[in-house]
Amino acid sequence: MSRNWLILGGGLTGVTLARLLSEKGDGVTVFEKNQKTGGLCVSEKRNGFTFDIGGSHIVFSRDTEVLQFMQNVLGDNREFRDRNTKIFYKGRYVKYPFENGLSELPKDDLYFCISEYIKMLIASEKGETAEPQNFKEWIYATFGKGIAECYLVPYNEKIWNYSVDKMSKHWMDGRVPRPPVEDIIKSAVGIETEGYTHQSVFSYPVEGGIEALVRSIEAPVKDRIVTGAEVTAVEKTAAGWKVTAGGKTYEGDELISTIPLQILLPMLEAPAAVKEAVGALRYNSIACISVGIKGEVPDISWMYIPEGKWGAFNRLSFPSNFSTKTAPEGCSSILAEITYNEGDEISKMTDSEIISHTVSGLREMGLVSDNVVFSAVDRFTYAYVVYDTEYLKNIKTAREWIEAQGVHLVGRFSQFEYLNMDGCIRSVMNFVEKQT
Repeated sequence: MSRNWLILGGGLTGVTLARLLSEKGDGVTVFEKNQKTGGLCVSEKRNGFTFDIGGSHIVFSRDTEVLQFMQNVLGDNREFRDRNTKIFYKGRYVKYPFENGLSELPKDDLYFCISEYIKMLIASEKGETAEPQNFKEWIYATFGKGIAECYLVPYNEKIWNYSVDKMSKHWMDGRVPRPPVEDIIKSAVGIETEGYTHQSVFSYPVEGGIEALVRSIEAPVKDRIVTGAEVTAVEKTAAGWKVTAGGKTYEGDELISTIPLQILLPMLEAPAAVKEAVGALRYNSIACISVGIKGEVPDISWMYIPEGKWGAFNRLSFPSNFSTKTAPEGCSSILAEITYNEGDEISKMTDSEIISHTVSGLREMGLVSDNVVFSAVDRFTYAYVVYDTEYLKNIKTAREWIEAQGVHLVGRFSQFEYLNMDGCIRSVMNFVEKQT
């Protein structure tokens, strides 16, 4: 028996839900407040440059089913690239992951990293280490004091905009193994080792930026997506659900939310404990700074910036290295990403101030000179889920109550999980499979 699904939010999760539910014969209606779908997977062509304005995205996954789905929908509109990822550390390009590039460090830092790793390993094997209680302790217990203090702690505090000793370890514990001592020694003496091999080759749309993936997914169900329609009310009825969006009311059998819990909850009559739990969930906003230059950029896919001296940006990507069609002839592009929270220094800066801050840092790094020909800033309120030490308690309270009301939660900000693109698509596939 087919059902009619009302889907809140037309990001990657929402459009994938619409496609896969439709393919199994169900009716779908998607409501997206913006004029186009995509969420964080949106791209803009400006002055001949194509930028992914919601942050840099590539097509890769350990999940072969998800990877095949993404590649199939893109069809011929994709190019493959070998990953060349770096960490900008003390003015030098260090291979990523950091533990695979130790030989490229200054000698004192190399010694610090390898000696502390071995000390940690010996203490662990003797049973002299305590069980980590937070993310910071997990980093030290997994990589040792040297790698922790040289890279992992400063980088993570930069991207999460939060103290790592106040973050939960649960999201990494068991998912990221301790590097084998053989690999650490090889890396220290300059023998080539590779980490995160599932990313070693990635693909990317030739034209259209990452948004081309969303356009391809939504193509068969585009007529069932209502854009420019902000959801203002949801109501449980005897027959199913009513949704008010864009000033109109729609009826359906089932309701799926892919929008942030912080936006959904006020539309439900939630008890105080649930409101408090959702209010306590932490997230980061993002400012993405697009920079177009005349000339070339290094042959790097993306780069991590742990040190604050270069600027507030934590990651740089080079879109002109992803596709031959993302920059005009003779030009290249850089996308800088800065995480922030309302009320902090970055949130109070104007767009021109953020651009000036970013370009100044890029100049100090030797990536630009007087050759910047285009720049822009795009901000997104909901970008990263932050796993603080109260996260597990708060998300359990929120999810259990909302799902008990009959609302299905799918995707990054409704499940409130740090899901990449492939994780969002997997969450959709798992949900749809359960409906058969």
